[in-house]
Amino acid sequence: MKRPVSPLPQRHGLDAARLRLPDDGAWATVRDHLVERLHRLDPARIDQMLREQRIVGLDGPITPETPFVPGTFIWFHRDLPDEVPVPFDIGIVHRDDNLVVADKPHFMATIPRGKHVMQTALVRLRDQLGLPELSPVHRLDRVTAGLLMFTTRRELRGPYQTMFRDRLVHKEYEAIAPYDPDVELPRTVRSRIVKERGIVTAREVPGEPNAETRVELVEHRAGLGRYRLLPATGRTHQLRVHMASLGLPILGDSFYPVLTETPLDDFSRPLQLLAKVLEFTDPLTGARRRFESNLTLDAWRP
Repeated sequence: MKRPVSPLPQRHGLDAARLRLPDDGAWATVRDHLVERLHRLDPARIDQMLREQRIVGLDGPITPETPFVPGTFIWFHRDLPDEVPVPFDIGIVHRDDNLVVADKPHFMATIPRGKHVMQTALVRLRDQLGLPELSPVHRLDRVTAGLLMFTTRRELRGPYQTMFRDRLVHKEYEAIAPYDPDVELPRTVRSRIVKERGIVTAREVPGEPNAETRVELVEHRAGLGRYRLLPATGRTHQLRVHMASLGLPILGDSFYPVLTETPLDDFSRPLQLLAKVLEFTDPLTGARRRFESNLTLDAWRP
């Protein structure tokens, strides 16, 4: 069954939240269900949203008396969190009818989540480019800068996401980290990395490797090295974990090897990790495509 289209337009580049009401339940009204389901919202706030006709169904606004109908859909725009503005622009590396390839700055999340909504690459670019259906086909950590690829229309997203899932994209990263002549490079690092829900850091554990990274030293000077990192897999924080395991933690890393709390408004020490290259065979056209970031890492500037 095709999901119904939202009757609410985007707001600030954000789609309305959609909820499907349960197939059964003892609630007399939609309002009663929302009070129980949206337990983080004060019931008074839900009542206010209902009075302001901010919660709608396919037949129009939901009122405090609207009866609960199992299996139906409702939509509303969530309240926006207070956010610290990310003081960096997003560069456009490539744009055509199907794709947008952007240079995401450090400290900007890819998609809305938690405390980061308006200050995300997706929301910024939808507004900046006037593309309401823009959708990311992969993600970068908030603290990692570099190439991030989007489709201009939702129906194009699947083939490109599949390409990333099936490891058909050649990815190169650049990192600045300490130089240690005793660490033999190049080398391929393989380990088992796990990331548990609710814990911000990942860790290596014994077992069958599920993460693989080739680490190459490009050049070194003044005790620092510039490294090319070639991930064959895409585990959470994989590059950061593998570099730390070599005794070469990436400069500016507040997670590895030691977790350090950093305020969200502190932009003074960006992680020196850059998604530098994306190369692949386009699943729609069959053409070979290569994109390279225009950004540079601060720690390696003259």
